[in-house]
Amino acid sequence: QDSAENVEEAGALPKLPAFGASDADGVAQESEKECTPVENALAEVESQEPEKATGTEPASTVEGNDPEITSENESSHSTALDESTSETGSAPSESSAQGPKKITYAQIVREGRRFNIDLVSKLLYSRGLLIDLLIKSNVSRYAEFKNATRILAFREGKVEQVPCSRADVFNSTQLTMVEKRMLMKFLTFCLDYEQHPEEYQDYENSTFAQFLRTRKLTPSLQHFILHSIAMVSETDCSTLEGLQATKKFLQCLGRYGNTPFLFPLYGQGEIPQCFCRLCAVFGGIYCLRHSVQCLVVDKESGRCKAVVDHFGQRISANYFIVEDSYLSESTCTNVCYRQISRAVLITDQSVLNTDAEQQVSILTVPPEDVGKPAVCVIELCSSTMTCMKETCKYKIYILLTTENEELEKPKVLWAVYFNMRDSSGIEKKSYDGLPSNVYVCSGPDSALGNDCAVKQAETIFHEMFPAEEFCPPPPNPEDIIYDEDEIAPEESGFSNSTETKPESSTEESSSGGSTAVKKEDKEE
Repeated sequence: QDSAENVEEAGALPKLPAFGASDADGVAQESEKECTPVENALAEVESQEPEKATGTEPASTVEGNDPEITSENESSHSTALDESTSETGSAPSESSAQGPKKITYAQIVREGRRFNIDLVSKLLYSRGLLIDLLIKSNVSRYAEFKNATRILAFREGKVEQVPCSRADVFNSTQLTMVEKRMLMKFLTFCLDYEQHPEEYQDYENSTFAQFLRTRKLTPSLQHFILHSIAMVSETDCSTLEGLQATKKFLQCLGRYGNTPFLFPLYGQGEIPQCFCRLCAVFGGIYCLRHSVQCLVVDKESGRCKAVVDHFGQRISANYFIVEDSYLSESTCTNVCYRQISRAVLITDQSVLNTDAEQQVSILTVPPEDVGKPAVCVIELCSSTMTCMKETCKYKIYILLTTENEELEKPKVLWAVYFNMRDSSGIEKKSYDGLPSNVYVCSGPDSALGNDCAVKQAETIFHEMFPAEEFCPPPPNPEDIIYDEDEIAPEESGFSNSTETKPESSTEESSSGGSTAVKKEDKEE
């Protein structure tokens, strides 16, 4: 943090005394007066002068007095990049100004609009259910993706790149020739392991880690396969589950790149938004900022007839699909939840620097204690449109601190830690008194991919509409023929046609335009 910058992020919690802040209590009282801290969140900044923390003002106050604090004007940030703080807190000298440019906390606050922070850490398997659904439903035209460039492993205090494809294996300098042959032989077996049951049937009741020890693989190969290719637990994963996970990984290689994963530009939040766009094109209606106050249930039938929003407006429907948190506490009395610990870190460099600056990486850190969860880290670069240049963003499943003084560690510029409730895998009967026409969707699960969400959506859809196809390919707007009955509402200004859709991409706008032209021709 630059002492010359008097900027503080709204809602940020102060450093605790354990982190070295001398006046943490005073800062906490001031923060409570100025802003409401987010539950289970801790924004942590490495400050060179913690004793000055109590003198900082909230961002809202500073922004009101300083017109130069904007998210768009990059020229106003040059001083923040060039200045460096001396140990005494005095003005930077000429020699320090000539030093390397660094990202300051004030600049991150100012450039906040350049960051798209996902609360969910996921990647898309290139042959996973979500990719197939995006292609089938033509929703993929609304999104762009970037291929994950490397798979990393953490072993013996070092971060290493894992060879995945055949070319990577034979070009690897980490493996000996014997290890390369061992790895290729085992991966070839995993691709069609169902055809060779005699190889694994004696170990079906064993863990995948125990099975790997019987395959004459070196410890480093066992580590790569278990934690970076199959990405499964050392103690809880069976042999069959491990073989299935390894096969899925290998089948996804080569479709879009040298790794099995894709990441949507601008973050995971783009995926539901893309489905919303297509739905709006065909008449879907969205009531934004309308939280549900209660469900209206008919006493005789036991079915839900309507919902009442926080404005008191009643909305009737035949089916209701809600997220778990919308239900009352009495309904969820018998439900047992798991918690996923997550963190988002913005750093000044990658965990493994190479000649290529723009890297999208996935790193699995094995647990320090056997039986504990591993840490899954997704590293994103600025080309994913999720963070500003000269920074990296990490989305971490479970936070784990590993001490390694020899490893050059990235410096954390901004951090948030929080727990997320995992309601996946909960059966409908676990909810007490849930109406038959109310369907519960879980929040994001702890898996790396999105298969659980796709399966859940398809299951709910077929329960409501057994005879309908799930997410069929949509017709091209120019191929749609409108009846006279559909034109009449448009003339009166109440149209549910494609022109009522929200702002969309260039492709969507052009499609909607062609539809409007056909309507005008028909009216003439």
